[in-house]
Amino acid sequence: MTFQNPWVIILLPVAAAVLLYSRKGKRQPALRFSTGILLDGLKPTPKLKLRKGVIILRMLALILIIIALSRPQSMLQESRIETEGIDIVLAIDTSTSMRAEDFELGGKRDNRLEVVRDVVKDFISRRHSDRIGIVAFAANAYTVSPLTLDYGWLLQNLERVKIGMTEDGTAIGSGISSALNRLKDSEAKGKVVILLTDGRNNAGKISPLTAADAARALNIKVYTIGAGSKGLVPYPAKDYFGNTVYRQVQIDIDEETLKKIAEKTKALYYRATDTTSLRNIYEEIDKIEKTPIEEKGYTEYKELFPLFLIPALALLILEVILKNTLLRRIP
Repeated sequence: MTFQNPWVIILLPVAAAVLLYSRKGKRQPALRFSTGILLDGLKPTPKLKLRKGVIILRMLALILIIIALSRPQSMLQESRIETEGIDIVLAIDTSTSMRAEDFELGGKRDNRLEVVRDVVKDFISRRHSDRIGIVAFAANAYTVSPLTLDYGWLLQNLERVKIGMTEDGTAIGSGISSALNRLKDSEAKGKVVILLTDGRNNAGKISPLTAADAARALNIKVYTIGAGSKGLVPYPAKDYFGNTVYRQVQIDIDEETLKKIAEKTKALYYRATDTTSLRNIYEEIDKIEKTPIEEKGYTEYKELFPLFLIPALALLILEVILKNTLLRRIP
């Protein structure tokens, strides 16, 4: 047990001395007689002894009140705050193939990029002490957001990720390289790239495997995700009248290359064929990529002053009751 205001304890002897001194003042007799001869030889009754001892109730109450004022506390637990200390760059494919609507969002069919953004939002919300950045790529790669702890600002920038913002194509190597540039000077204990694509590398001057070698040299893990259903998928197009129609197309994912990238960097490759599997993948990566650093947080206490204050009030009430009933003075 500890005391929040321990200095209050010094009032104990002072209060006791004041109380005793006040009792030494002029006492009023219960009954007045012209002579004390009639009372000689009478022994004090138990009631009289009890009346003299009622001061003990007040002293005990005073002691308990002073202890309550010192705010006694008991420590429930000392909390610990865990921080991950990881820098993460999310590399997202924004090529036109991401318009394929083989995923669902809110019970309705939606394109791959919209679903990816929704899943990424959940992923970001689960991180608390990691710096996160976003890179988007098609035929070229560009930084949507540098590494930051401002997740609100990060989510605002995520909304800027659109299909068709740059020349169409799939430059996986450029996407990885751009992410590595964000991480190469980082001093974080863990550095991770989570790359999502739904196609094959067909643009850019850097091959995916060369970028993977660079990631390995920098000790950066590159998790790869192939997004898209297997076989023919519905792809939106416009007819002669400007109406949206869907045609079934085949979009191939270069799983072999994505597996090699992950293997070279000691990470993992995942295949997401629907919204549920995509969410599960990001959740699994979220669990894997955590390096707990335990730091002292706050200490939680339980206030104990009611255990002293309530009995003190009860003793004072008891004293008042006794003085006005059983130990009442006459007159």
